[in-house]
Formats: sequence, C-alpha cells, structure tokens
Amino acid sequence: MSSRSFWLTIGALALVAVIAVGIRQAASESPAPPPARPLERAEIARRLAGAPAPLAALHDQANELLDGGPRALRTRLAELRGYPIVVNVWAAWCGPCRAELPVFQEASLDLGRRVAFLGVDLRDNRASAKRLLRQIPVAYPSYEDPDGRVFDAEGLQGVPSTLFYDHRGRQTFVHSGPYLERAALDRHIRRYALGQGA
Repeated sequence: MSSRSFWLTIGALALVAVIAVGIRQAASESPAPPPARPLERAEIARRLAGAPAPLAALHDQANELLDGGPRALRTRLAELRGYPIVVNVWAAWCGPCRAELPVFQEASLDLGRRVAFLGVDLRDNRASAKRLLRQIPVAYPSYEDPDGRVFDAEGLQGVPSTLFYDHRGRQTFVHSGPYLERAALDRHIRRYALGQGA
C-alpha cells in the first residue's frame, strides 16, 4: 500500500468515526416521546364522556381506518365546523410518525372534549397501519389516503404533517415534522386551533 493510499484510508476512517459520533449525539439529544400504552374503548369513553355529539362520533370510531379519501375528509371537516380541528398525516412506514403517535394518543384523550382530532394514513399498507394502531391506539379515526390525494391537495412536503383548523373550519397552520414533546403540540393547538395566541 502506498503512503498516499494509507493516508486516504486513515482519513476516510476518521470521517466515518466523526459522522457516527455526531449521529449518536444527535439521537441522544433529541427528546424522547412519551411511551405508548394500551388504550381500551372503556377508557376512551370514560375520559371523553360528555363530549359534544360531533366529537363523540369521532371517539366512537377510535382507531378505525376509514375510506373515502379527500371527499370523505372534507365532508367530515364540514361536519365538525364549530370545533377546532387537528389533522395528523402519518404512515406506518414513517419512523417519526411512529415516534409522535404516543403524543397524539395523550393529547386526544386530554383535549378530545373540546378539540376534534383526525388522522390521514398516507400511502400505507393497510395491515401495517392497523398493526401500528393496535400498538399505539388513538381516540380518533384516520382516513386512508392510498394514492396521496389528500397529501397532494394540501401541498404537504413530507410526513408526519399536522394541519390545524379553527372553529370556523379555516385552516390556520401546517406543521411539518414530528411532535416529540407534548408541550409543542399543546402550544400549537392553543395558538392555531383554539385561537388563544402564542
């Protein structure tokens, strides 16, 4: 091996080591989402008892995958006018979506009597999506978007994405990326869905 090849090899190994350390540090500095936990229909009913009828109808469909695409979603959004709405676009194949799902699980239980939560399952394998929802159940249904028509219509850049609507049904904000901390999601719900300022 020539001297030049030796130093190139040493340089390449050093670069790999620096990248590996950086990735490990970035992972350790990222906030950990809350742990997923089992969620039975009885707990959903208990925690969300007294919700207005349009929101209670969402809770009755907790964890379900609904078909109908963009038209069905638009119809549901219209039915929910009068309530703030949070729509989370996710997929089972998306690691960050899996990481944030426990955050949405808890938020939907705590706020589901005031705020409507919906999901959109993007270009997913139905069996994988159902399996994920068994692992991390939520208190609301998701509309399937197998062709990405909802995703495209909203001009989204990636998943996960979260859309916020005020009580008039007006879209007020789109967040790209995962919510790994409940405080960040709550802040955006207050500001963009409930209209309570920053």
